[in-house]
Amino acid sequence: MEASHRLPSEPPRGGRPGELSGAHDGSGLRIAVVCARFNGEITLRLLDGAYEALYRLQVSGERRLVAWVPGAFELPLAAKALAAAKRADAVVCLGAVIRGETSHYDFVAGECARGLQQVQLETGVPVVFGVLTTETMEQALERSGGRLGNKGEEAVVTAVEMANLLPQLR
Repeated sequence: MEASHRLPSEPPRGGRPGELSGAHDGSGLRIAVVCARFNGEITLRLLDGAYEALYRLQVSGERRLVAWVPGAFELPLAAKALAAAKRADAVVCLGAVIRGETSHYDFVAGECARGLQQVQLETGVPVVFGVLTTETMEQALERSGGRLGNKGEEAVVTAVEMANLLPQLR
């Protein structure tokens, strides 16, 4: 059975006592997107999805920032610079690592994920992993606007939700 690939609905508000959730309202939030140029055919599609979600969730144009890096391996450093400088309430990182015939994939994908997790834990700023790690180009195309949705769009929804949840947890 194939899972639904629709974007999540608005989180429940005013549920049971003691339940907290972040709204999908981006008005007033500053959202940064760091996008890798490597595998640009895919990352541009992810960025298109991110822009659609930013618009839909009402993140105004002057409160958006897009930074370009060479590849997925450079995403954590740019994310850390943005988070540490308090330039964004959340940082979305977009990239595509497609398995090839060497072990390069394992190092890049794993270190990128580890680095992004480390950044958000060190800074307290949500850093969302919008990096595709696929076996083939076809899988990447399906996840960047194909039949399986757009992970760039989903990453922005996650960023907005987390940016709205964290103040409630503090």
